Amino acid sequence: MSNILHKILLIEDDLSMGFLLTEFLEDQGFEVKLCRDGESGYNALKRQPYDVCLLDVMMPKMDGFTLATHCKELNPAMPFLFITARSLKEDKLKGFELGAEDYITKPFDEDELLCRIKVLLRRQPQQLPAPQVQKFTIGTYVFDYSRQELCYQDETWRLTETESEVLKLLCQNQNQILKREDAVEKIYGKKDYFLGRSFDVFISKLRKMLQNDPRISIDNVFKVGFILNVQS
Repeated sequence: MSNILHKILLIEDDLSMGFLLTEFLEDQGFEVKLCRDGESGYNALKRQPYDVCLLDVMMPKMDGFTLATHCKELNPAMPFLFITARSLKEDKLKGFELGAEDYITKPFDEDELLCRIKVLLRRQPQQLPAPQVQKFTIGTYVFDYSRQELCYQDETWRLTETESEVLKLLCQNQNQILKREDAVEKIYGKKDYFLGRSFDVFISKLRKMLQNDPRISIDNVFKVGFILNVQS
């Protein structure tokens, strides 16, 4: 593999399998975004491009076949493969008809999955990494990461560098769990209890800044992290 950090979108409603696959793929040098249902996976695809999409068939809110159709509409060049317990010939044929590059049935060997992903990546022309999103819409707020500004109507807050980094991570994981340990490591470069407490302080500050819009909340997930929830 090249030294480009490839991004994988994993959509798996089985939380245990999702975490195991995420950990395995991250250990192999990939950046992995885990979504637990088809709808959140679709929203993730709309926010940024991915190099490969791994999706289950049986998922809440939007099944894998429907999501695959949307995948092709959003990014026809992005390869995707199904990882599913459904092994019927009809399901496999439907998956391939929708444009899937592969169809892997559970249980499967992780190393085999890794090989198939590498094959897909080798088929893709090497490109420069996509530019990072600099502006985020959060309900009625606009967060300009490049300027470290959070705007609401005619009010503008100038954020500190750390506040900007925390809010950026929350925005990139909007309506998804942002694990405290992962966020602390990305921001401070290491995992540490006291740095985690400092991170919580920044969360409290951001809550106050975002309180003007009742559709927005930063919710605690006990012993795991936080979710930036934005109701449509």
